[in-house]
Amino acid sequence: MKKVLLLITTLGLAACGADLDINHYATSGTGAVNTVSSGTIISARPVTIADDDTEIGQTAGGIVGGVAGSMLGDNGLTQTIGAVGGAVLGGYLGGKAQAGLSAQSGLEYIVKLDSGKSVTLTQGDDTVFSVGQSVYVLDADYGERARIIAK
Repeated sequence: MKKVLLLITTLGLAACGADLDINHYATSGTGAVNTVSSGTIISARPVTIADDDTEIGQTAGGIVGGVAGSMLGDNGLTQTIGAVGGAVLGGYLGGKAQAGLSAQSGLEYIVKLDSGKSVTLTQGDDTVFSVGQSVYVLDADYGERARIIAK
């Protein structure tokens, strides 16, 4: 039973990472209008992108920890203390696990737009742009995320 709960929790946490591929669009983004601006990459630096909302991991870890902790001892008091301690520790570890499993490599770009304005945009590192490269910046006017694409 413990192994099954641990496996379910691990698989659930692993699914928490967002797909940051610039070629990935949510169904709701299909047909959405974006403003397009031309520009040039003037800076690029590697960054780590991680999920800062760890509620799912904390909840799942707390449940698994509470169940596992309740199996300690042979009397009600010991089982209750084990369940509470297991839930607290499991919640903490579950949150940390989710943050670690969701961490992805990305790049923060500074783009000098042809209008003279500079903008920053952080996105996944599936497509890498070089300093000096001409690009389009798709500005998410209607809720879909902004992105940089090649000209």
